[in-house]
Amino acid sequence: MKYVTEYRDQDAVKGIAEKIKETAKGQPINLMEVCGTHTMAIARFGIKELLPENVKLISGPGCPVCVTPNHYIDQAIALSREPNIIIATFGDMIRVPGSTSSFEKEKAAGQNIQVVYSPLDSIELAKQNPDKEIVFLSVGFETTIPTIASTLLMAKAQGITNLSYLTANKIVPPALEALIQGDLGLNGFILPGHVSTIIGAKAYEKVVSHYHVPCSIAGFEPTDMMAAILDLVEQTVSNDPKLSIKYRRVVTNKGNLKAQQAINDVFETCDAEWRGVGVIPGSGLQLRESFAKYDAAKKFNVEVEETRVDVGCICGAILQGLKTPGDCPLFGNKCVPENPVGACMVSSEGTCAAHYKYGN
Repeated sequence: MKYVTEYRDQDAVKGIAEKIKETAKGQPINLMEVCGTHTMAIARFGIKELLPENVKLISGPGCPVCVTPNHYIDQAIALSREPNIIIATFGDMIRVPGSTSSFEKEKAAGQNIQVVYSPLDSIELAKQNPDKEIVFLSVGFETTIPTIASTLLMAKAQGITNLSYLTANKIVPPALEALIQGDLGLNGFILPGHVSTIIGAKAYEKVVSHYHVPCSIAGFEPTDMMAAILDLVEQTVSNDPKLSIKYRRVVTNKGNLKAQQAINDVFETCDAEWRGVGVIPGSGLQLRESFAKYDAAKKFNVEVEETRVDVGCICGAILQGLKTPGDCPLFGNKCVPENPVGACMVSSEGTCAAHYKYGN
């Protein structure tokens, strides 16, 4: 089917919706979008309301801020309380609650916490504050990891010594394998366009070849997402799992080789904890030994408080797709964007934030 180039054309979207209904034929089909940007776009454009009841979209752990565990937040907060340390972080981390505090509260209490817009800003902070130690909070998926890696390569080349990174970077493909082995009965994955731009479609081949789960890489406009949903419905009904690219104006099979090289030069894979999911083997990235002097966890020895979680928050189950925001007794009451209890309400890519902003 040839789609119009106007990616928000209502007639085209409605036409695809009818095709989805005709193709699904009442068969129960569970699809997961594993990207927080997709979750927000699906809510914004009312994609779920366009689908037949038997075709269900489930939000997965595709928000990097949301899946960052409490222990990491607590460790970073402990570092922020050291008198000689400046914390540099992206803005979406500021209000994420740790066990007993947040960066927002620590900043109000006088800790030196700087919001930056690029990892490169951490180099400037290091140059401007030679008597201070700059700790950058390195959180994100493959979309942002290349710029983080490039920054560290630059810092090393320039001989900057008062800069280190506290890493919690994660990669998507191993998480897909963990989700497949869960209890969701997934029939297919809507895969992230921006992550796939970096790692290439080939990174997901095992999901299809080994687990026989259909995959479709999508962009973030309505026709992009609807085209991917139709593709996955067709694959499910025909029982012919494939790896499809429905975002070819950006995504290739090999991905961005220069970005991949930068990542490989600086990082190596490791096991990583995902909030609510647990430890997923090979799903994280840690600094290579050649960059050990830039590893904040090795450079500084701080006492970290005992990790706690709010017993009423079901963010972990929401990230696994087992629950929805509406299932949480705190949602919209105790937990709101102005006073978030869980990380899913904080991030602009969080499932709870999307549901609160656009849901009924």
